[in-house]
Amino acid sequence: QVQLVESGGGLVQPGGSLKLSCAASGFTFSIAAMKWVRRAPGKGLEWVSEIGSTGGPTNYADSVKGRCTISRDNAKDILYLQMNNLKPEDTGRYYCAMLTGTPLGQGTQVTVSS
Repeated sequence: QVQLVESGGGLVQPGGSLKLSCAASGFTFSIAAMKWVRRAPGKGLEWVSEIGSTGGPTNYADSVKGRCTISRDNAKDILYLQMNNLKPEDTGRYYCAMLTGTPLGQGTQVTVSS
């Protein structure tokens, strides 16, 4: 079955960086466009970024544009999200999903606080 396992979250100070990973299995990752979404405390799911099956095109929410980079390794079936200059408003649980799907994993918690 399809599995998506997110990792890499943590507690970081404002201005810090994190690299999130999403290990995919159970489907042909290399032909699937993918996305990252997040859920801030008390809010609904927010789209963060997406990437085409071969690494492009990429798109970002205005809230993270210029600070985040989405990428993928189709040889390893892993999706990444490099997050720099983190802000408190980036706090939330981050999930990966197929572009047309919903999050299936547990997500990884990102907390930005001093």
